[in-house]
Parts: sequence; structure tokens; C-alpha cells
Amino acid sequence: MLFSYAALLGGLALLIFAGDLLVRGAVSIAQALGIPTLIIGLTIVAFGTSAPELFISLKAALDGVSGVAIGNVVGSNIANVLLVLGVPALIATTPCDENGAHRNALFMLVVSVIFAALCFMGTLTHYAGIGLLVLLAIFLGDSVRATKKHKKENGSCCVTAPDGDEEDDLDVDSVPENKAIAAVFLVLGLIGLPLGAQLTISGATDVASSWGVSDAVIGLTVVALGTSLPELATTVMAAIRQHSAVALGNVIGSNVFNLLAIMGITVTIIPIPIPEQILVFDIWVMLACAVLLYIFAAKRLCLGKAWGIFLSVAYVAYIYGVFALDFI
Repeated sequence: MLFSYAALLGGLALLIFAGDLLVRGAVSIAQALGIPTLIIGLTIVAFGTSAPELFISLKAALDGVSGVAIGNVVGSNIANVLLVLGVPALIATTPCDENGAHRNALFMLVVSVIFAALCFMGTLTHYAGIGLLVLLAIFLGDSVRATKKHKKENGSCCVTAPDGDEEDDLDVDSVPENKAIAAVFLVLGLIGLPLGAQLTISGATDVASSWGVSDAVIGLTVVALGTSLPELATTVMAAIRQHSAVALGNVIGSNVFNLLAIMGITVTIIPIPIPEQILVFDIWVMLACAVLLYIFAAKRLCLGKAWGIFLSVAYVAYIYGVFALDFI
């Protein structure tokens, strides 16, 4: 049993590490090829940081562990709103008045509703996957248009990536300058991601069996929380450095990519049946979180310690509810 826990935790750690190597290597090579930083942010960085979730959901779907495949995404979106916004708010006030946040939050809410409606059809099919990828293309196209307009109007050298970060905040300065090293990073990332996914899925299914819970519960909690750690770490460090304004954009971008890119690619390759327990409880919590996030952006609220406590406690209550409902 100890091996199962080691496989689960080690797999998650390997996914995060390999995803980071993949991003750094790919960004370095893209820069060498003269690809604009905006395009790097919209594609390589955005997809690269979502690579752990993608490999987990795809591997789980191929292995027939649909609960982990869908639970990973739904649980991650919930964790992003309640935990990734809640914890930084305990450290420093988090403003929700970023440029374009209202528009992107509305898009995320609409996408969440569409995704939920598709889930209630019982199975996410190839056609659903294609539809989600079309919406992703629309989102990326709108991001390009909005950032170019913002740059033109403000005469700024900085542009906004889909996760809300500005171009200068894409961490491209920390990528290797040596292209041979960059290539090694890229290869190691591509090798580490599927290996990490294999370890994670194997460990998760074994842990679920030992706990007497469904694989969906493990996907919604342990796996989802593990794959949300990079976003949590980013927003916590931003709050410590008094740059917490990026938190909302990070969460919106991550949630959109989870639903459209990760699930879109996964179900285009292999259909995923939706576990009943996710339809009964978790999908509604995800929708409630999407509405809450939209309200934050529409009202341009500043999230202080009170909101931080509320969101963090709400996440703990959600985790309790997931396990409690599974034992009923």
C-alpha cells in the first residue's frame, strides 16, 4: 500500500516537474525561431502549464478510469476558485479589476454552462470534444484581438496572455539560453509527462480501492488538488510580492483551458462516460464557483481576509461533502 501512495505523490511531483521542463524548453526553442512572445504565451505556455492535467485525463480515459479523467478537471476548476483565490487573499488583498477580466469571466461562465449541459447527456463524445476545441479557438482568437488592441491603445510593450499575465510576466527570462539544453528539457518533459501520468493513475486507483471510495472521489480531491498546486504556488508567491492582481486572470485562464483544451482533446480521442455522483453534486459546485468568479469580476471586488477565509473554508467543506456523499 505504501507503494501506491508513493506512486500517486511521486507521479504528481513528476508531472509538475516535467511540465515545467517542457515549458522552459519549448519557450527557449520558440524564441530562437523568432516566434512572438504573445503567441508563445497563448500556445506553448498556456498548453504547457496544462500538460499535467491533460496527460492525467487522457491516460485515465484510455485506461477506462473515467472518474479520474473528468474528476481531475471538475475538481481542479473548483480548487482554482476556492483555494487558488482564497489562500492568497489571506496574505494580501486581491483586486478583481484586471483589464478584460469581466469579458473573460463571462466567457468562462458560458463555457462552464455548456460543459455541464454536455455532461448531462451522459457521455462526452467525439462531437462534444470538437465543439469544445472550436470554443478554444474562439477564445484564443479573441485573446489575440484583445491584447493587440490593448497594446495599440496603451502603446505598451506588454500584452496579456490568456491566463491574465502580461507578456513580461511569462517567465521567459528563466529559460535556458543554450539550445542543446533547451532540447534536453523538451525531451525530458515529453518523457516525464506520460510517465508521471501512469504513476499517478496507478497510484490513484489503488488508493481509491484501499479507502473504499470511487476513483471519481480521488480524481476530484487528491489528483485535482495536486494538479492545481502550480497555480496555487504562483498566486501565493504573487501575493507575497504584492502582485496579487494576476490571481483572477490566472484562475480564469486555467479554468477555460481545463474545460476546452484538456477535455476537448481528451474526448476527441476517446469518449468519456460521466459518473453519476459528479452530476449529482460536483458539477453544480463547479457552476456555482463559475458564477462566483463572474460576480468578483463584474463587481470588480477586492478580496480581503474575510473572503479568503470564506473561500478556503468552502473548499474544505466541499472536500468533506465529496467523501460524505460517496459513503452514503
